[in-house]
Order: sequence, then C-alpha cells, then structure tokens
Amino acid sequence: MSFTKAFPSALREIRILCSQTGPASAGTRQFILNRYPTIKDLNPDLPVLIREANGTPARVFARFERGVEKHVELDNLSASDVETKVAQLLGS
Repeated sequence: MSFTKAFPSALREIRILCSQTGPASAGTRQFILNRYPTIKDLNPDLPVLIREANGTPARVFARFERGVEKHVELDNLSASDVETKVAQLLGS
C-alpha cells in the first residue's frame, strides 16, 4: 500500500503512540513528520490520532469497520521500516 492514495473506506481511525524523546521512537516520529501531511491531504475525514507520552513504546493501531482493531509494534524501527509496517497493517 502506498501513501499516495486514499485509504480503503473500511478504515475508521489510525492511532499512533510513541515517546516524545525516546530513541526507540525516533523512526516513528520521523514517519509522522514525513507522512502525516500526505495522509491527511488524501484522507481529510479520517481521524489520525497521535499520542506522545514519555516512555511509551512506539506502535500504531488501526480501527476498521465493525470495531475490528489491529496493531503493530514500531519500537527501534527506522522511518522507512515504520512506513512498511504501517502499510502492511492498513493493507490487511
């Protein structure tokens, strides 16, 4: 899945959790800086929640229709690895 087109209509919400300063969340923070504007431009009505808290392990949750929720861990991944994992999650 690419971040150059709108996400499937079954996707209801994306939640990204990470630490503001922790080195394990560096790739996730870089992903947010690089991809958030594109994601919101292409999916203006999709809630994309970013939660930062000191010491929080980096992970992303996707909520789909009928309450189905999936997540992947993103700790210690580079920004490109985070993008790959998020794409796999959203494509599942």
